[in-house]
Amino acid sequence: MSTIFTGSCVALITPFKDNQIDFDAFRKLIDWHIEMGTDALLIAGTTGETSTLTDAEHMDLLRIAGEYIAGRIPYIAGTGSNDTAYSVMLSKYAQEQGASAVLVINPYYNKSTQKGIYTHIKTIADAIDIPIVIYNVPGRTGMNISIDTIEKLSKIDNIQAVKEASGNISQITEIMRRCGDAIDIYSGNDDQTVPILSVGGKGVISVTANLIPTEMHKMVQTWLDGDPQGALALQLKTNRLSLALFCETNPIPVKTAMGLLGTDTGEMRLPLVEMEEDHLHYLTNTLKEYHLL
Repeated sequence: MSTIFTGSCVALITPFKDNQIDFDAFRKLIDWHIEMGTDALLIAGTTGETSTLTDAEHMDLLRIAGEYIAGRIPYIAGTGSNDTAYSVMLSKYAQEQGASAVLVINPYYNKSTQKGIYTHIKTIADAIDIPIVIYNVPGRTGMNISIDTIEKLSKIDNIQAVKEASGNISQITEIMRRCGDAIDIYSGNDDQTVPILSVGGKGVISVTANLIPTEMHKMVQTWLDGDPQGALALQLKTNRLSLALFCETNPIPVKTAMGLLGTDTGEMRLPLVEMEEDHLHYLTNTLKEYHLL
């Protein structure tokens, strides 16, 4: 299969109003990102507070995304779960609704052996025809997907990419050495975008792009255009903002920032709560330093 996207994919927030999904705001965000140069959209990922969506809400979000994006840019559907059968069901549904690919995670809480991780992801891949992006984020799952497991999964035809958020550059480099063109790598950490591009990455799946989509697109495109110094300059320029967006659990800071910037999408669901005062002060000052406030 061909590369799903190159550049910056926004891990889109889910806007809530009175504890319901605000689909009008959702559509406006999609239009804005396309206008600002975002290269792909991830819907219903971690940043989208998927773990607190009801089954009906999750499916509505995937359906409306498919209808409204309508092929304008690649659309990756978050269909991960620690329940393999549920992830299969969501992935099949996302394919029916026009998703370009699905993002799936290794089982969290109940965890698994590496053999279980392989079987979990392979079972999902066998159930659909569209590409899969593996999401490796040990900080959320409590378990790293090993290089051996990723290499084994890369041999399955529709397992196309890995979103690497382990933070382990040595691991990411070794995945590239061992898998080569068999699997694309996307940075799952905004502050490691250029380092991952430097070992062959295709782009970033970005939280920071919720605030500065054009800059995140430009960072990757500048690298791909053969200007590593220009890309590095953008990495350094955006880094303090990216770090501030993780001073508390994602997506608390990014939704708080969007609220401060007047997008009216800052409402969160429990167990996510308002930021601590000192973190809010840090975030506000960072937004001012970046001339967003």
